[in-house]
Amino acid sequence: MTSSDKPENASAEPAEPTGVAAQDWAQASADPQYRAAVVDLLGALAYGELAAFERLAEDAKLAPTLADKAELAKMASAEFHHFERLRDRLTEIGEEPTAAMDPFVAALDGFHKQTAPSDWLEGLVKAYVGDSIASDFYREVAARLDSDTRELVLAVLDDTGHADFAVEKVRAAIDADPRVGGRLALWARRLMGEALSQSQRVVADRDALSTMLVGGVADGFDLAEVGKMFSRITEAHTKRMAALGLAA
Repeated sequence: MTSSDKPENASAEPAEPTGVAAQDWAQASADPQYRAAVVDLLGALAYGELAAFERLAEDAKLAPTLADKAELAKMASAEFHHFERLRDRLTEIGEEPTAAMDPFVAALDGFHKQTAPSDWLEGLVKAYVGDSIASDFYREVAARLDSDTRELVLAVLDDTGHADFAVEKVRAAIDADPRVGGRLALWARRLMGEALSQSQRVVADRDALSTMLVGGVADGFDLAEVGKMFSRITEAHTKRMAALGLAA
């Protein structure tokens, strides 16, 4: 994802994985519902990476300097490589990548349409805040995946460098004009609400994925843990806002 600095309180891989987390793909995929859930997960991630590539390339047009434009181009390239890894993995396990991605196109495109930035700074905040919320969510899920899928998911969530870049540029802008901070804080709060709503909609629309998350497949969350998960994501968001110099 575009910015996926790992929060201190995010779920980490257990020292001694149990259940599905202790299995590889060949073992875990024998369960057809688990397999369907993983295909959904990889499809959602793949389209997310492709959309991130497109958005960064578009944001580069708003960059105020050539150096900034080049930095965003480099990040966009990293996002596309992440997409390629997910696409290739779907093909490897016998799935058609575009078919796996298609169920998530409308929701993700809708989110990006509703949160189109009006300027360079809003674009940076969106990449840092919005994409990091999604990354936190996928990391939580990854802890309960088979070892092969978990390794891939965590690899494509690696930070492309946007986190530090966004923090540096946004803090500099606020230092230059403190009034900018209020506008960006409101924007970030809107992003938080939209991102959480979008994540919940995506999960609710996909039976296999939602069943896995609430414990019906393999070692998913129970309902109480789902609430704790979103609390951890919200706490990580608050920390990122502080890093930007914005009030949560």
